Amino acid sequence: MDKSENRNTPINEFGKFRLIEHITRKENPVNQSTVTGIGDDAAIIDSGHSMSLVSTDLLLEGIHFNLIYTPLKHLGYKAVIRAISDIYAMNGDPEQLLVSLGISSRFSVEQVEEIYEGIYLACEKYSVDLVGGDTTSSLTGLTIGVTAVGRAEKENIVRRDGARPNDLICVTGDFGAAFMGLQLLERERKLFVKEKVAQPDLSGYEYIIGRQLKPEIPVSILRELREAGIKPSSMIDVTDGLASDLLHVCKLSGTGCRIFYSKVPIDYETSKLAEEFNVDPMTPALNGGEDYEMLFTVPLELIEKVSNLKSVKIIGHMTSEGTSSSIVGDDGSEVDITSMGWK
Repeated sequence: MDKSENRNTPINEFGKFRLIEHITRKENPVNQSTVTGIGDDAAIIDSGHSMSLVSTDLLLEGIHFNLIYTPLKHLGYKAVIRAISDIYAMNGDPEQLLVSLGISSRFSVEQVEEIYEGIYLACEKYSVDLVGGDTTSSLTGLTIGVTAVGRAEKENIVRRDGARPNDLICVTGDFGAAFMGLQLLERERKLFVKEKVAQPDLSGYEYIIGRQLKPEIPVSILRELREAGIKPSSMIDVTDGLASDLLHVCKLSGTGCRIFYSKVPIDYETSKLAEEFNVDPMTPALNGGEDYEMLFTVPLELIEKVSNLKSVKIIGHMTSEGTSSSIVGDDGSEVDITSMGWK
């Protein structure tokens, strides 16, 4: 027998998104209430009068967070943000939350209370009810699983696959800050381990540190869109990187895209630290991830309405099926956008 026939495929040959596509290729919903399953920010379930939205997120110690520089209160807060961001990305409103913890013996009751203090703070700010979950022991550290449940009227739901050629590509906030905040925290951690530098040098970078440890969701801007009568044709929350998430929208919508280098919003602190690390600020902006901003598209005829929203930036437009996805430099040159986000 050919040994190659028994070869096991390493997961890293697939990467995150190809693996998801592979293991869910046999998905075949049998319940009429299942409107949309795997593939969007949240599952859509027809609950009768309105649509229920359900999303889940998993955080593993050593993969998604490092407790050397992550306060437990902030971790609980961020866990909520990760889950409910998906509901907002469907143009819905999160309402309930379930939290499950895997806790090793090194954690005390007081430390668990700190996690839940952050969870309750986020629930209070975003008007979400904590309604259940599970707790179990763990041999490998801390694990947090969060499931968010929300609701939206059927006609208001926005999915990833609705973009059309010539639609404007719009974003909230700025990009790359969370990634550069993580690089700074990692740099100071390594100095502490190697050179025993006890006091980290974080001065002047409060914004990007906050974006990494305690992110927020641009809920007010989503409400402004509704009040202005603007329903995006597609939308996604930017958690895996601007480039990666934009390419998701292109793939599902059957389009290409063009964005403009000078239009991608980048904060001063992000640019400053990127220069210290000798990297182009556009690299973390496109590929960093964990920004928790919204990327959405709107028909071209809504350009005046969108332009009046100060917190929304137009960074490009969608192109027809079969065209490339590219970023246009200030000199007019075009470079293909590649997905370099979370693997």
